[in-house]
Amino acid sequence: MIHSRRDFFRLSSAAALSGLHLNAFANKATPTGPHFKGTAKRVIFLNMTGAASHVDTFDYKPALFKQAGKRGKYGGKLLPPIKDFKRCGRSGLPISQLLPNISTHADKLCLLHGMSTDQPNHPQAQTKIHTGNVQFARPSLGAWIMYGLGSLNKSLPGFITLYPPSSRSANFSSAFLPSQYQGTAVGQAIRGNRANSGGDDFPNINNPQISKKLQRKQLDFIQNLNEQKLRNDKFNPNIKGIQDSYEMAYRMQDSMPEILDLSKESSKTQSLYGIGNETTDKFGRQCLLARRFAESGARFIELSHGSWDHHLNLKNDLPARCHEIDKPISGLLTDLKQRGLLKDTLVVWASEFGRTPESPNGDGRDHNPKGFTTWMAGGGVKGGFRYGSTDEMGYEAESGRMSIHDWHATILHILGLDHERLTYKYAGRDFRPTDVYGDVARDILS
Repeated sequence: MIHSRRDFFRLSSAAALSGLHLNAFANKATPTGPHFKGTAKRVIFLNMTGAASHVDTFDYKPALFKQAGKRGKYGGKLLPPIKDFKRCGRSGLPISQLLPNISTHADKLCLLHGMSTDQPNHPQAQTKIHTGNVQFARPSLGAWIMYGLGSLNKSLPGFITLYPPSSRSANFSSAFLPSQYQGTAVGQAIRGNRANSGGDDFPNINNPQISKKLQRKQLDFIQNLNEQKLRNDKFNPNIKGIQDSYEMAYRMQDSMPEILDLSKESSKTQSLYGIGNETTDKFGRQCLLARRFAESGARFIELSHGSWDHHLNLKNDLPARCHEIDKPISGLLTDLKQRGLLKDTLVVWASEFGRTPESPNGDGRDHNPKGFTTWMAGGGVKGGFRYGSTDEMGYEAESGRMSIHDWHATILHILGLDHERLTYKYAGRDFRPTDVYGDVARDILS
């Protein structure tokens, strides 16, 4: 087994960036394959970190307008939504006028109003929506999907996270699953205005020291030596892990710079996503990259947009956050639709929990894990549809209640995976992504 610091530094660095850790391939398993024919092939997860207010965005509460200023159930004064709602599309879905562009896609949206979680704090609730568990390290949903379905493109990591560098790695970890299934963070490639430079922003993806032809010969030589070592040892998962990571790193030199180079997109397409506008440019680049990764064969692409934690200054900050995502997400839905990708791409929008109908200070809302809204679009879910509800003020889920396990089970089902049969043996027992809970919300399936 070869470890040459000088000759193979760049290759192994790229391998590490691809999410292939070289020391964690024990109990390696190949993808299980779908359990039945799903309606979606991939997921784009739009993660709004900080907990977006459901009662100000997608969960219309007329009573909250009428009861504004009165005492709520927790002692604070009820705060009306900061912007009016409007019935949109043929379906008449009520959506806040804070989101005028997303509103034009009302007939594509499936609003899930009965969401709930048992975690009232941000870090734990974020871990919960990603892994379904906060007590122990568990694989993220994206890792489970990769374990179940595998990759559509062998030259590209199947699980991509377009995260800023400070994001929690536990949210895209493979935990006890083989580490080939964990997420690849591509946050550095989308910072500032440099995404058009392609692979130059993805560290160590290119090797300026030797040609591709010589690299291939060098890699073949290393792999032959590792094969000899593997034959002698009979079983050595670390060697197989190194082989896989080197091969992926080599192939990524062609695929990754091509995908990251947004200069290949027309000015019309870039404008559709809000690229070039100071307010929408950053998230617009994430959304456009998500479409490019989806088109290239990635299974699970996660985007992240922060600063939704509005205990204070709600009336100024919430419109600003909505403006930053409204055009980019609308552009993503439009682009996926016109390219024929929306029919088999499940787009999911979510926060870790919601916000209280009342305000402690007249210009902010506290955490509300008992009731909030997420939405889905494409991938075979009903469009222009509302599923579940909170009470008349938006405090708690009443009907169509969905726990995080229910939510995960439903997403997996849409992809053709049975959450009860998707298991991995670890520490003497079979684990599944939903622990021992979870029901599929079949009413939202078209």
